Amino acid sequence: MKEIGDINNPIIDSQMSVEEALMSNPNFEIPSEIFKKQILLNVIYLSFDNKYHQGQIVIDKDLELDVKELFEMMLEIKFPIFSIIPIVDKKFNFNDTLSMNANNSSGFNPRYIAGTNRLSNHALGIAIDINPMQNPYIKGDRVEPLIAIYNIKERGTILSDSPVVSFLKSRGWQWGGEYIELKDYQHFWKI
Repeated sequence: MKEIGDINNPIIDSQMSVEEALMSNPNFEIPSEIFKKQILLNVIYLSFDNKYHQGQIVIDKDLELDVKELFEMMLEIKFPIFSIIPIVDKKFNFNDTLSMNANNSSGFNPRYIAGTNRLSNHALGIAIDINPMQNPYIKGDRVEPLIAIYNIKERGTILSDSPVVSFLKSRGWQWGGEYIELKDYQHFWKI
């Protein structure tokens, strides 16, 4: 009998259908051509409980191979991920703050860039956030999530020499940890 949390019998954190994962946000309208480009990927990852989990991420179909191989690489090097659940899940209800506070890694999220009326890269499905609690957004005294701490010694933290950064940059992605005026350590995108 396989133990739950074994790589061949992972703990299921998310098991949505494509229709559920791509449900539209009733408070935010996204052009249908963007929705048509999104896919739902099942990913296996090692979580902070040292057990294997299955989650799901929604991403632009043109980035499928990059994202699939990223999570395979993180699994291979045992880089821990707290959870990977689409933002549409009832725990988050499209709310980025709730997702970040839950230390949830995510991709597609129909929303504007904070403080603007421009679609975010997440709304286009061309961005992912990884472990927001270990890899917060920092601008001056502002930190998101509020209780997050960027501690380079903590498991799941992304550093400039991290295999995560190296892998994604080799595929043409950019990293928010390299911003000059602020740091968004969780954030990666590819245009």
